[in-house]
Parts: sequence; structure tokens; C-alpha cells
Amino acid sequence: MKRTVTLRAVVAALLLATGLGTAHAGAANAAPTATPAEDAVSVSPGLLDAMRRDLGLSTREATERLRDERAATGIEKAARSAAAGAYGGSWFDAATGRLVVAVTDSARAPGIRALGADTRLVRHSAAALDRAKSRLDSLTAPAGIAGWHVDARTNSVVVDVVRAERTAPAVRAFVERARATGPVTVATTAAAPRTYAAGTVGGDPYYTGNVRCSIGFSVHGGFVTAGHCGRAGAAVRGWDGSAMGTFQGSSFPGDDYAYVSIHSGWWTVPVVLGWGTIPDRLVRGSAEAPVGASICRSGSTTHWRCGTVLGKNQTVNYSQGAVHQMTKTSVCAEGGDSGGSFISGDQAQGVTSGGWGNCSSGGETWFQPVNEILGRYGLTLHTA
Repeated sequence: MKRTVTLRAVVAALLLATGLGTAHAGAANAAPTATPAEDAVSVSPGLLDAMRRDLGLSTREATERLRDERAATGIEKAARSAAAGAYGGSWFDAATGRLVVAVTDSARAPGIRALGADTRLVRHSAAALDRAKSRLDSLTAPAGIAGWHVDARTNSVVVDVVRAERTAPAVRAFVERARATGPVTVATTAAAPRTYAAGTVGGDPYYTGNVRCSIGFSVHGGFVTAGHCGRAGAAVRGWDGSAMGTFQGSSFPGDDYAYVSIHSGWWTVPVVLGWGTIPDRLVRGSAEAPVGASICRSGSTTHWRCGTVLGKNQTVNYSQGAVHQMTKTSVCAEGGDSGGSFISGDQAQGVTSGGWGNCSSGGETWFQPVNEILGRYGLTLHTA
């Protein structure tokens, strides 16, 4: 294990020094999660903003809810253990701010309540519901069935039926078979589920081979990114792993830029991700910001970071060779941010190439100006 970690660290360091692509590793890319020691009131303003916007909560209500949810999470494991074989599932009740634990044996309730949870007496254990769902999983469902899941609150397996299809013979036949598997209830949903492939958005990740890089800017027909992320002809996968496009042109070293055309099912969007730090930015042009101007970068590893333009027309001497006409900034970056968007206000500036340092201790990063890329491949920036 120590050797694996060391190798990964060396690879990451090399990639940062020569360009900010990174090997795709799910654990390494995962966002950090809160620990029980963290104070709920110290959460990011972006999260509180989202809770105000999406849940209709005030800042005080959002903070209190986060504190209550943290407490509920902290006792859930112990409550499950106290319920033992009588455990029927659990859920957070936003109205009371407490964890609710379903049990099939009332004798288990006092021990669970002593932990700080509420209880509800039910007929079916969680294990019995899981077995019923497993039987349901063996059936083939028609298109009018949106899915099914174990629901502790109704103490049943809930089958979701598309509302417009609820009277279809195939749907009714499936529901009858489902009810024979165990405790099943039926709910309706407005539409069938679909995968969420999306438009090409600046800062979003994409994958080529085992390398993750970031989208720079949407152009009509695709997007621009860093050349060291892939060679012409290389296939590209989107953030969801689906086929996304193909590198049509790529230059590195000498330059560090590339153009990726996208397949049907994807479309271009004149947007750069703010990653919750700020609202996503609309791209309205590519007027070049002067040295000393503030500038920000969006990338799939370190998300939204800002600094100033330090210099232009610089030659960067990577181990693979020199890259010319680069712009130097005080913005930090890390592995996986390669190709991502540099933007000043609403004006596209360039795509992330490489740099030194990191976003913990600081550093500097260079980008390839976007207007040079547009001119090289005859592309038109997608603007709002």
C-alpha cells in the first residue's frame, strides 16, 4: 500500500509540473466530506445559499438543520445496533429535527430513545423489505415503471409508476407480479427517468484514456482544451462516462491547445462553472485582460480559483519541450485542472496549461490564450 501511495504521489507531482492532467482515480477525485468534529455553522456560504434557494430556509434554519442532521447521522449506527433484528429502517424528520427509527418489537424502543432518536412501531423489518426488493429485482419491468425502492417511512417497497402509463396493461401486470413478492405500495411519478448527459460547460471534467482533464470553453461544434490532454483522433468521455467526442486537433509542445468535436447527445453551452463558490458565469466574448487584471479559473479538481495576470507571451519550458506565447497568473491549480477555463469577468481568456505549487501552499499557473486557439482551428466561441 505504501508503494502504491508513493507512486501515485510521484505521478501527480510530475503531471502538475508538466501540465495539469491527472490519472482518473475515483477516491482521489472525491470531494472531502464533513467529519463529526466539524461545526455545522462553519459550512461554506455556497451550501447555505443553496439551502436558502432550494429548501426555502433562512440562514438560521439552514444552520440548525445541518446541526440536527449531523446529530442524527452520529446516532444512526448505534440506533441500528440497538434495534438488532427488529430494525425497520430510519430517516431524518425535518419537522422535529430528529432521527426516527422503525422497529418491529416495541421492547427495543426505550434503548433507542435513550440514544436521542424517536421510534415508530412497524410490521416489516428492513431485512424483510430488502428480500422483497431482491425478488422484485428479478422481474423485467415495462417502460411505464420508473423504478422501485425500499421506503422505511411506508414500511414497504414502493413501485413508482409513470402517471400517464398507470393503466397500460403491461404496467398493471407488472404491479400485480410485484405485489406477490411482498409488502409493495404503488406511487405515481410525472415522467420516466433519463440519464443526465449535459452540455459542454467550462471547468467540467472529461476523460481520455485514463487521464482526466477539464473543458475550457464551448465553441460551435465542441470545446477547446489543453493539447497535452490528448492527441488528434483520441476518443473523449464526458463527466458521466458516456462517449462525448473526439480530438480533432492537438498541439503540444510548442503550443498547448486542442479542439474536441462533440457527438450527438451533447451540446455546447456558453457557461463556465462557478462550482458553488459563485454563480456559473456566462461567456460573452474573449476580450483580452491586461497584465495586473484579476482573473479566475474553473477546473474539475480545485474548482473556482482567482488571482491576477502576471505576464504575457511567456515561454514555459516543460520536460516535454517548450511552450510559447503563454500567459502567467498567480492562480493556483492542481492535477486534473488542465484545459480548464480562465475567465476575466465574462470574457474568456484561455485554457489552463501547467504551473507549479498547489492550492494548499500556493503557486502560479500558465494558460494558452483562447484567441490563438480559435484562430488556429477556425473556431467560433459560443457566447451568450
